[in-house]
Amino acid sequence: MTETTPRQGILSLTIKDKSALYAAYMPFVTNGGLFIPTNRQYEIGQEVFMLLNLMEETERLPIAGKIIWKTPAGSEVYRSEGIGVQFSDQDGGIARNKIETYLAGSLESDHPTHTM
Repeated sequence: MTETTPRQGILSLTIKDKSALYAAYMPFVTNGGLFIPTNRQYEIGQEVFMLLNLMEETERLPIAGKIIWKTPAGSEVYRSEGIGVQFSDQDGGIARNKIETYLAGSLESDHPTHTM
């Protein structure tokens, strides 16, 4: 999973495999969300826009969202520094549905993730 930020508030995220998507996805958040590893500074409640490239798809998914938590550097040994982004409902659940289709059968797993 790689994150690049051309401008503050715009995130470009590439997730290349199912295990990385599982580790980053937050199904327990209203509208869904993703953990994004980053050392950039964001504020809780800040609106962001993501361009998400999933697996081998050629088109990136545009997703509006907001920061719902931050994991600062050095917070816990096994936690990556980054942010949790909750998807807005602007896309009618398209991003959430696409992610959950990729993760069909995996969402009930007890494997650890970046979030829980």
